[in-house]
Amino acid sequence: MARDGHLPRGLAAVHPRYRVPHRAELAVGAVVAAVASVADLRGAIGFSSFAVLAYYAVANASAWTLGARRVVPTVGLLGCVLLAFSLPTTSVLAGVLVLAVGAVVYGVRRAAHHGTHGAPDNAGSG
Repeated sequence: MARDGHLPRGLAAVHPRYRVPHRAELAVGAVVAAVASVADLRGAIGFSSFAVLAYYAVANASAWTLGARRVVPTVGLLGCVLLAFSLPTTSVLAGVLVLAVGAVVYGVRRAAHHGTHGAPDNAGSG
């Protein structure tokens, strides 16, 4: 995401020896440590669970494009959604809020980019 300009470019740095995004890992670790130090751990765990399930739901939905066998991705997607929305209400609301804010920011940035660069680019559609 940093390499594509969705996050600060400095986070895209890849360690020359270990080939991992070391700055991004340190940034995520700092955010997690900060949240864990001030938030209720049960709430943080619930939010994290919601985020992981949302991520895997997207992965299962994306698997639909890979071929005719859609039973496994369908079951995976439904399972992720069911589990995500069975979490405590505060975790679900926080997760939905963060995803919504992220979608709005992405949409605004994309619209601003297209406004300054003309026609929309079709990368990623398909």
